[in-house]
Amino acid sequence: MVKNKVRNLILSSSAGVYGNPVKVPIEENDPKNPLNPYGETKYIMERMLEDYDAAYGMKFVSLRYFNAAGAALDGSIGEAHPEESHLIPNIIKKALKGEEIEIFGNDYQTPDGTNVRDYIHVLDLVETHSIAMQKLLGGSNSNFYNIGIGQGYSNKEVIQMVKSVTGLNLNIKYSARRAGDADALYASIDKIKKDFAWSPKYGLKEIVESAYLWHKSHPAGYGVV
Repeated sequence: MVKNKVRNLILSSSAGVYGNPVKVPIEENDPKNPLNPYGETKYIMERMLEDYDAAYGMKFVSLRYFNAAGAALDGSIGEAHPEESHLIPNIIKKALKGEEIEIFGNDYQTPDGTNVRDYIHVLDLVETHSIAMQKLLGGSNSNFYNIGIGQGYSNKEVIQMVKSVTGLNLNIKYSARRAGDADALYASIDKIKKDFAWSPKYGLKEIVESAYLWHKSHPAGYGVV
């Protein structure tokens, strides 16, 4: 990029750079302590970009995703993995097939005992990239931003929303918690709201509605783009 005089970059980073947070909501300047290679490599990239800005004037915006979810509102494009690990598509896909849904842990230090996480609709995520690009092309300085709704939802709240939206019967099985899973992770989005004049347009209901429409319409897990 330096050789070819490419001077602007948007990094798809992750809330994984924080690891187990010292507090919630998580702010951009809070300590970084990644718990896995995914979060660690994102954090390495962020540090590299700071060095390249200092050395070569390469400007960047690092967008730290929380839990991206949902699909196109008309169900035409969505998320499909051969082995699904993300909560919302996993619940919906298994509910459509009448399969057992495994939830890891119901003894966390949260109001209902299940993990609390921040979900962001993919369409809101796209909009933040568009604004970040405009900022960089307009000459803005490098910066880091959390991308989330700014509110946490527990696994049980997600399950209840899926029930409400789909009307499907959910066969839930609670298993032991997984090592390294934090009680609650959700973002402070005050910084991006101020700097980008942006707020998320979609909440958990719209995330589940669009994901359900996608999975119901594409049981094989593919779409036409």
